[in-house]
Amino acid sequence: MKKTLIYTFFILTTLSVAAQNKRSVSGKVYDALSKEPLRSASITDAHNNTAVSNANGYFSISTADNKVTVSFSGYESFTLSIEKTTKLTVALTQSNKELQQVVVSANRTAEKRSEAPVAISTISKQTMEDTKANRLDQLLNKVSGVFMVNLGNEQHEMSIRQPMTTKSVFLYMEDGIPIRTTGVYNHNALLEMNMTSAKRIEVIKGPASALYGAEAIAGAVNIITQASPAYANGYVSTQFNNNGYKRIDAQAGTSLGKWGIIANGYYANRTNGPVDFSNFHKSAFSVRTDYKPNDRTTWTNTFAYVDYYSDMTGALDSLKFSQRNYSTPHTFTFRSVNALRIKSMLNHQWSSSSETSVSFMYRDNSVKQNPSYSVGSTSNPLVYKGQINDNSFSTYALFVQHTQKFRWLNSKLIAGASVDISPQTYYAKFIWIQKDAATAKYVSYTSPSPDSLLSNYKTGISNLASYVDYEMSLVKGVKVVAAIRYDAFTYDFKNQLPVTASSGTPSTINTFNRVTPKIGLTYNHQGIGFYANYSEGYVPPQITELYNSTKVPYLLPQTFYNYEIGGWLSLAKNKLYADWSLYQMNGTNEIISVKQTDGTSVNQNAGKTKHLGIEYGITYKPTTEWMLRLSATNAKHTYVDNVVKGIDFSGKEMSAAPHFTSNAEVMYKPNYIPGLRFGVEWQHQGAYYMDDMNLFKYEGFDVINLRAGYAIQHIEIWVNALNVFNQYYSTFASKSTGTGNASYAFNLGDPREITLGISYKFGKKN
Repeated sequence: MKKTLIYTFFILTTLSVAAQNKRSVSGKVYDALSKEPLRSASITDAHNNTAVSNANGYFSISTADNKVTVSFSGYESFTLSIEKTTKLTVALTQSNKELQQVVVSANRTAEKRSEAPVAISTISKQTMEDTKANRLDQLLNKVSGVFMVNLGNEQHEMSIRQPMTTKSVFLYMEDGIPIRTTGVYNHNALLEMNMTSAKRIEVIKGPASALYGAEAIAGAVNIITQASPAYANGYVSTQFNNNGYKRIDAQAGTSLGKWGIIANGYYANRTNGPVDFSNFHKSAFSVRTDYKPNDRTTWTNTFAYVDYYSDMTGALDSLKFSQRNYSTPHTFTFRSVNALRIKSMLNHQWSSSSETSVSFMYRDNSVKQNPSYSVGSTSNPLVYKGQINDNSFSTYALFVQHTQKFRWLNSKLIAGASVDISPQTYYAKFIWIQKDAATAKYVSYTSPSPDSLLSNYKTGISNLASYVDYEMSLVKGVKVVAAIRYDAFTYDFKNQLPVTASSGTPSTINTFNRVTPKIGLTYNHQGIGFYANYSEGYVPPQITELYNSTKVPYLLPQTFYNYEIGGWLSLAKNKLYADWSLYQMNGTNEIISVKQTDGTSVNQNAGKTKHLGIEYGITYKPTTEWMLRLSATNAKHTYVDNVVKGIDFSGKEMSAAPHFTSNAEVMYKPNYIPGLRFGVEWQHQGAYYMDDMNLFKYEGFDVINLRAGYAIQHIEIWVNALNVFNQYYSTFASKSTGTGNASYAFNLGDPREITLGISYKFGKKN
């Protein structure tokens, strides 16, 4: 009895002393690179007492221990001493373990990459910092299965499970919301983005229409913007190169109580570039505010504006390309883009298992052109014809989504609906172009009097949509995902001109309805996983496809059926990571121009295609200093049934479709000189047919890029030597079915480009 009393006294005394030694420790947890506060990070002491950071990254924990461990999904855990402090600032770095990366595009909510039954890749903030890209293709081309074609001055087309194409089979988004409305696709749409606002880029390969709707057929690119930082910080940078390119970037942000704000933008221009008449300038500016009245509610508002202008040079013909003659006859053709986007997003977490978001968007977009591709000859060798056009739209859109988690089978339901009302206008007028006989240049143009209008119409575009995504874990390691979406489109077309061969169809109303399913599963076990997926993608006819002819064709949405399997593995204590995806995608009802018995051509649903390929990536990080990566794809794109203007392409390979494309990179960051980095990158594009009859081939190219940088204190300097061996190549080569040199077209790749840059970062360091 005496011993029991002694033991009891000893325990009570120890607990009393421990309680007296407890103290309150508080602080903030944030991302080391973006400086964004991290919500729901866990702060744990040695006795498993745990606190969780709130929406502002703030936490408070009462502990008697001298150390705490801070952890957050997708980030490296960090243990730090609190013996001499009660105020902490904890900067977490993203995990090097690829399977632990968190993605949001796969199902519109945050989840681990290893739980998404889809081919999805992420370009991290760290990759952006190391690359110092001045165009998005320099980032996206690091992803297996992706080749973004540089057409100069941020203009582009894309290849994801498709040949290099300008067709409307790719969806471009910002924070999960499309940047353009359906029916008014533009293959240059990514130039409407502000690159400095990006925190992360996610690329879905294959159809994603079950969640995102039309145009998410071959792939979707989702640019995640940066939220307001936990502390006041920012940067300013400038860069220039030997090919006439100059740019200045700036970013600044802070948090004040419940409010946070971040502003960023850049101005770029090029003068006296390697090709004649290739100047451009672009201003991009964004502001984002984040209001967090409590730990469960966030109200985010963003404003983004882009003002872009570029000379439109046109491609080189075969003679000029072979002679390395960079002259052009054009002196006034141009492309001008103004893009405004305003978003207001309200997110509320009802409980740990229930969350709702409501978003409103307004867009105002205009693409004006005096296009070089519309310049055509007449019977007079000194007089040519052309046009000036303006394709504009505005948007009022509402998006609602609710997420509900259930204990049963650890399942989750995501349901959403949207309404998009987008009035669109198109205007084109005819011009006469005068050519100078001595210089062979187009020197001026005039409009007929009165104006000769080629097109002048308005289209009321409306899209009502709803979707459901359900996920459940049947057994440990196995997850099943099923999604379905319904879309209802209406095009209310009003032609303001008398109907002629050039002015378009009579005024009419067309409606399109579509149900799009998707189903997939994943299996994970000790760093090795597999997935299988069936999905469909579709796109209704574009406005120009449907109405730019005197006959109103009955056009159905183009539909693609995708079957794929894939997997991933992580070996050697997460030093080696590999993933792969094997797919077959069948296209039906593809819109092609079909020659009629009277000699005219109209658009019809008559094409079928097959797309077969394997995408794979390997990343090896033997030490903290070295990183080696290979991203590649082998693919074959074939016409199954395709007769265009009387020519049968069935059984032929599609043009502009390389069998092999790859990107490899080695990065070295020596521990003995913190802040120093060296990188070598190899971009390879294999041979492909330049024409759909498979008669002419382009042999592809190999380009080597070198990058180096050094950061010390608040200053960073860098040098990028792109195409360091000055490879002469074309980013896109084609030949029409006609004959002669003029039927060839070569878009010139950038010659050797040495870029020098310097930046100054202010605010809290890690």
